Formats: sequence, C-alpha cells, structure tokens
Amino acid sequence: MKTNEQELKYLSVITGIYVGALVLVPSMASKFIALGPFVMVASTLVFPITFIANDILTEVYGYSRSRKVIWTGLICQMFAAMMYWVIKELPAPDFWHNQAEYETILGTAPRIAVASLSAYFFGEFANSVILSKMKYIQDAKRGFSQGWRFVASTIVGEAVDSVVFSSIAFIGVLAFKEIVITSFTIWAFKVLYEIVALPFSIRLSNWLKVVEKIDYIDRPNITNYNPFSVFFTSSLTKKD
Repeated sequence: MKTNEQELKYLSVITGIYVGALVLVPSMASKFIALGPFVMVASTLVFPITFIANDILTEVYGYSRSRKVIWTGLICQMFAAMMYWVIKELPAPDFWHNQAEYETILGTAPRIAVASLSAYFFGEFANSVILSKMKYIQDAKRGFSQGWRFVASTIVGEAVDSVVFSSIAFIGVLAFKEIVITSFTIWAFKVLYEIVALPFSIRLSNWLKVVEKIDYIDRPNITNYNPFSVFFTSSLTKKD
C-alpha cells in the first residue's frame, strides 16, 4: 500500500482533468442546447466528467485523497468565479464594445454562483462517501459490483446536486412544476452519461490500480468522513 503521494504518478493527472472540467462549467452554462426534445445548458455535457473522475479517484485512491481533490476543485471554481467578476468590474478602453457580451457569457449572477458552488459541494461529497462505503461493504460481504458502485453513487450524488442547485437558483423564479421537470431532466441525462461511460470508467480505474499498485479500501472505523477534517487533521489513514 503506497502512502507517499509522489509515488502516485497519475493522481495529479486525474486531478487536473477533474479541475479542468469543473472550471469550464461556468463559462458553458450560458449556452442552451437542444438534443431532440430535451433542452439543457451546455455545461451538462461537461459536469458529469467530474463525477466520473470522482468515482475513479475514490475507487482507486480512497475517500481521503478524493476529499482533497474535491476541495481543490471548489477553491479553483471559486477563484475562477471571483476573477470573472473582477474582470467584469474593471474599466474597459473606449475601443472595446463587448462588455454586454462578456457579462452574458461570464458574468454569472451571484445567486447562480452560490447555487452552483453549493450543489457541487454537497453532490460531490455525497458521491464520494457513498462509493467509499459501498466498496467497503463489498470487500466485507461481496455485496456490490464495481459498476453498480459507480452508478449508484452517481444517482445519489447527481440527485443531491440537482436538488440543491434548483432550490437555490430557481425557487421564487420558476414555477415548482418547471423546477421539478428541469431538475429531473438534467439528473436523468447525467446518470445516463455515467452509464454510457461505465466501460471506460471501470477499465481506467482497474488499469490505475495495476500501474499505481494501489486499491484503497476505506474503513468506517478509521476513515474520517467529515469533509472539513482535511483542514485540521491528517485525513490520510492507513489501510488495516
């Protein structure tokens, strides 16, 4: 069992993909796309990648490392949102006439920004905790397959994400029925996305286990699932 982060060659690569996909989300959220009868924001095509990456991170490297990556992504997304806002507020030269276009694409309203960050926080941690605990149960009782862990954790995580986002962003703005329909459509698409990507996710995670020589299993009596414990204690525990 490896404990030295420097020996994990691909942890930083998966982290980079995760954070890169996450930072793209705000800039893509201003475009709506139509796929047949379904209408959704363009960021829906990218955001599920973060759940797939989170599944792989938790499956291979364990919850503690996944928690660090989730916080890294949250901080990077907050930094990106802050810089978009700062640049929007800075004065532009007289020859530049695209302020309205900039605000349309990158000038996310504060309520939407709060909704997005809150949904990300609760959804990603729900996904990681569930997958981690399901893997422990399988190790002890052979109760769940790897594919079912990935799908089940995404079903719950994406549901939490959709409910939190819609509640903060749209209550009082849209009718309750419209909120429910929109949330369900986005949730269903993201879960389907995970199912379609499942063969790739499983192959990649199993390949990483071999090349990294690690297949971490969290133990409920050892692993601290508090998302904030990364700030005040060593969150990386040894496998018993």
